Amino acid sequence: MEIRNPSTIVYRKPVAGDGQDIWRLIKRAGGLDVNSAYCYLMLGDMFSETCCIAERDGRLSAFLSAFRKPEEPGTLFVWQIAVEPVLRGNGIGGALLKQVLSRQSNTGIRYLEATISPGNMASRSLFVAMARELASECKISEQYEASMFPESHETELLFRIGPFSEGK
Repeated sequence: MEIRNPSTIVYRKPVAGDGQDIWRLIKRAGGLDVNSAYCYLMLGDMFSETCCIAERDGRLSAFLSAFRKPEEPGTLFVWQIAVEPVLRGNGIGGALLKQVLSRQSNTGIRYLEATISPGNMASRSLFVAMARELASECKISEQYEASMFPESHETELLFRIGPFSEGK
C-alpha cells in the first residue's frame, strides 16, 4: 500500500498506556519475538526518550524500541522495529530512527546498534541504508549464536553504525 499523504503519519514518544497497542502491533507485524505486554508498557513508561511510535489516522502503525547502552551512553541499541505489514516499504522504520536521534535528550549518540538475524532482509536493508544516510560505515559481526537460545532461533548478527556526527 502506498502512502498517498505522508503528513497523515504522526511520530511521537510512547506512554505507558500504549503498551497493549504496541503488544498487538508486534503480534500483527510478525517476524519479531513477542515480549510480554508488561514489557511494552514499561518501554512506553521508562524508555520513552529512546522509543518512538508512528500513528496513521490516529492508529498505532509502527513502533521502535531502543535504549542507550549503560556502559556506552553514546550508543543507541535498537531492540525492535515493527511496521504494519500494509505500510512497509514507505520509509517509516527509518523515520522512527531519525525521530529518536533528533531528540534533544539523545544528543551525544554517535553509534547505532542492533542484532539482526541473517534472514531478516528488511532490517538488514534498513541498517545498511541508515549507515549510508549517516555517512558512516556499518560493521557486521556475530553476536549471539543460535545455540544460545532455548528454542529454535537463528544466530543474531550485530550491526554497528558509526561514528556519525550529531544532527544527522
